[in-house]
Order: sequence, then C-alpha cells, then structure tokens
Amino acid sequence: MSVLVSLHHVTSYAYDRPVALGPQLIRLRPAPHARTRTPSYSLKVTPAQHHLNWQHDPHGNWVARCTFPEKTREFSVTVDLQAELVPINAFDFFVEPYAATYPFAFPDDLAHELAGYREAESAGARLAAFLQGVPRGPSDTVQFLVDLNNRVRRTVRYVVREDPGTLTPEETLEAGAGSCRDSAWLLVQALRHLGLPARFVSGYLIQLKPDVAPPAGDAPKQDSADLHAWAEVFLPGAGWIGFDATSGLLTAEGHIPLVAALHFQAAAPITGTVEPAETEFSFEMSVARV
Repeated sequence: MSVLVSLHHVTSYAYDRPVALGPQLIRLRPAPHARTRTPSYSLKVTPAQHHLNWQHDPHGNWVARCTFPEKTREFSVTVDLQAELVPINAFDFFVEPYAATYPFAFPDDLAHELAGYREAESAGARLAAFLQGVPRGPSDTVQFLVDLNNRVRRTVRYVVREDPGTLTPEETLEAGAGSCRDSAWLLVQALRHLGLPARFVSGYLIQLKPDVAPPAGDAPKQDSADLHAWAEVFLPGAGWIGFDATSGLLTAEGHIPLVAALHFQAAAPITGTVEPAETEFSFEMSVARV
C-alpha cells in the first residue's frame, strides 16, 4: 500500500546589508536514479530577480544554476515535492554469478568504467586497523556488505553535528561518533579500500510513524523528514545499491537521493559565493501525509 506525502524544505540566508551573490548551484531535486516516485516538484528561489538554468553535473545529477543581476539582503531556496512511498524490498536485485562471492574480479571493461569509484584516499592508522578487522572471505557478497555496513554502524555512534564539512575516516574513527555524512564517507572509503566501487549520496530521508508499533526495534515516534547521507556500492548485475551506515540498513522507499558523486564535496545541497557580510542562517523541513 502506498502513502503519498508532501515535503516542504526551506533554506534561508539573511544578510546585514545588500550583497552581490555569485552563481549558486542548488542540488535539491531528486536524482534520476531515485526509486521513489515524486509526482510533483517545485523549486522557488528568492530574490525573485534571478536566472535559473537546470543542468546535469558529470554524474548525471540535477543541478539548478542561479545567477542574480542585483544585490540582495536575502537568499532563500524552497523545495516542495510529493513522494509516493511504496514499500520496496531492499534485497530485490540480481547479482552476476561471478560477483556472488566476495572477493571477486571485475571484467576489464567494467573495471575501466568504474575506476574512479575504486580510487581510495590513503588510509591512516585507524582506518587501516578498522579494515584489518574486516573478514576477507570468501563469503556471500551481499552478506559481506551487510556485515560491513553494520560494522560501521556499531563503530560510529550517530550524533547530530551542526559543524560544516565532513570528517575524514581518521577523525570519525578517533571520535567514535559522527553525523550521517561522516559515517557515509567512512563506508565509501572502506568499500574502495576493499576493492569495491562506491559513491557518496546526499538525499532526503522520510520516516513515517507506523500505524502499529513493531514488537521489537526502534520505530519513528512521528512522521519526519531530514537531509541525510549514505553510500552506494556497485554490484555487477544489480547496479548501484544503497547502504545506510547510520541505521545499518539498506536504503528503501524513504531514501530519496538528490546527488550521487565520487566525493562528498560534489554533493553539497547549495554551493556558491557571496560578498562578506554578517549572515543569519535558518532551516526548515516538514512532511505531511496527503
């Protein structure tokens, strides 16, 4: 049974004086590979005097490029969309027989196409120790990935971190805690060091309170929506499969990807330049059943 929900998301910047805005790149439109259907979508940008062009980045994600001819005291981005949440079996995919057992070798042509997604950053002492503890098989590939995802979840305690930027794997492992983007980047790097193509994903996570509470496990106490981050790994035959290291689960209907990229730096929701000024930032997000 499907549930239709509406999501409202506002990001605002107020400046203490009129400022010139450079081109702003907005990555807040569901990516083409999103499995959850979005029957309606709108993007509103303030100030009203602007030019907006929809583009695709090198990874195929939607990017709205906005330019502003006049100075302004305000810059805001408002997203309104409807999402049709239909239960998804996260394990409903096929893996090529040669990739069913980890470790496995990619065919030369596929290895060439995925080369960028297998290039890992140098591992520090803590990441090397983390990887040393990962069993190397042979084992069922999907089970191997499920176990690795859960290993990250058990190692990194989830915290809400308001600081800008994403921690390195070393910083995340040293702290033993991190935001969703920190855990996602740690998982991406771990997968690449283990020879598997991985990419960083930023998106919306919609969680609905169940009509009947499950007998065990945590369940949302109320309907909610947040900006979230997770990792995707490429499996021959299946394509890109999402793993959420914050929950230890595979991604499903509530995960709506906005950007999938080689590096987290290319997945920021909004990037651009602005003249120096005192800035007041505000953020609002809500979800409602239609």
